[in-house]
Order: sequence, then structure tokens, then C-alpha cells
Amino acid sequence: MAFTNSPSSLQLFFDLHSQFRFVPSNFSHWNILYATSDRTNAVSSTPLKSELDADDVPMPIVLIDQDSDSDATIVQLSFGDRLGALIDTINALKQLGLDVAKGTVLTEGSVKQTRLFITRLDTGRKVENPDMLERIRLTVINNLLKYHPESSVQLAMGEAFGIKAPEKKLDVDIATHVHVKEDGPKRSLLYIETADRPGLLVEIIKIIADVNIDVESAVIDTEGLVAKDKFHVSYGGQALNSSLSQVLLNCIRYYLRRPETDIDSY
Repeated sequence: MAFTNSPSSLQLFFDLHSQFRFVPSNFSHWNILYATSDRTNAVSSTPLKSELDADDVPMPIVLIDQDSDSDATIVQLSFGDRLGALIDTINALKQLGLDVAKGTVLTEGSVKQTRLFITRLDTGRKVENPDMLERIRLTVINNLLKYHPESSVQLAMGEAFGIKAPEKKLDVDIATHVHVKEDGPKRSLLYIETADRPGLLVEIIKIIADVNIDVESAVIDTEGLVAKDKFHVSYGGQALNSSLSQVLLNCIRYYLRRPETDIDSY
């Protein structure tokens, strides 16, 4: 889901004081976005609506990419064309001890995508800790719910965070798909698609670690009610053999069909 610059893209750069500027490139028409200094709602191109049918609300997508950049964790957020300036989300991430080194905004038709390049304030390196990655994911989603409460009808977190439960429920058994395939001689690709819920990422990585498998990198993709995650994994520096792959699949499938998750710590 990574995207590249195009003639319709805007580059968004942040300095140490969370100021930003837009640099248009061959742009004939674009909406001006701004954030207030007193942390009130930013103005966006679409009026905020709290009472909408799920079919009328665009798909919210939160993606955490550990693969594309060796020096930073990339967080990508998309919510149709409704996203206002994300200064409050950036401030919330800084409260976690993170630095937003830079960001880009891409507008294509009715879809606006924002990418933030995040590093740890203490080390200047990308985020590796699974608990912190889950905190980042939930922080971004929580801010999306706060400033765009209409998104709650499309997110599992709408119910978990007490905003508004999605009108459509997912059957975990039907929604769950888990596969392992080869990805070269030294690693395998684990793909998981299942109903989203708080704590999901941490528990999946714990299960992988419990069978002594290493996670080298990951792409964590939350698309509405569904989590679509990819993990590059290895065992002893090599790709998983068929027996170990089956053990891993069995463990993950067993957990995913038990949707009760302790959310108190998130």
C-alpha cells in the first residue's frame, strides 16, 4: 500500500516545533488544510458528521510499515478525503516518546493519504518494540475517532473505545485467513487476515516468539474492521520448513478464533 510522489501530491514537512508547510507540484487545484494552535478541531474540506450510515463512511486505513525504510517506522493514515491536518495526532505520538521526522500527503481523487516517518526520541531509530507499535496503532485510531467520530461505524475500535459500535459484525471464523509462504532461502512470509481488536498485534508477535520464530519486519494494516498483517519470519536464520510452518499456523489460528482480549493496558 505504499505510494510514490505524483503530479497530484503535496509534500508535508515537519520541523522540531511541529510546524509544517505544503509544497505543491504541478497542482491546478488543492484544498488548504490548517490546524489551530489551541488543539481544537482542524478544518477539513468535508463537514464533520456524527450520524451516518456505514455505507456512507469511507474506509479508514491505518498502516504501520516496518519494511520500506531502514531508519524509520512509517505510519500511513487514510480516511477518504475527510482528513484534516494531523497536528493533534503528531502531538499524541510525541507524548509516546516518538519523533515525527517528516511526512508526506498524497491526494488522489477522493482519497487522501498521509505518511509519517517516525523514530524514537531517545535513540533516533525506528520503533521495534511490539507493545509500542500497538500503542502507535491505537493512538492513531483513537485520534481518528476523536476528530472524525463518524469513522467509528467502520472500525472495531468504535465499540472497544465506547464511541459507536459498527453496524456490521464480522464472523471471526469466516474473516480469518492465515498463510505461510516462502520468501527466499532465509525467511518466510506470514500473512494474517482477521477481525481487528485491541492488543491483536502484541498477542500475534508473542505467539510467534513462543515457538522460537524470529520476526524480522512487519507491515501492520488495519482496514476498517479487518486487520491484514504481514510478517517476515525466520528460524535460525533460515526460512521455515513445512513442519514449523504448520505449528505456527495452528497456534495462530487457535488464538484468533478466541477473540476475547484484555484491553485494560491499551
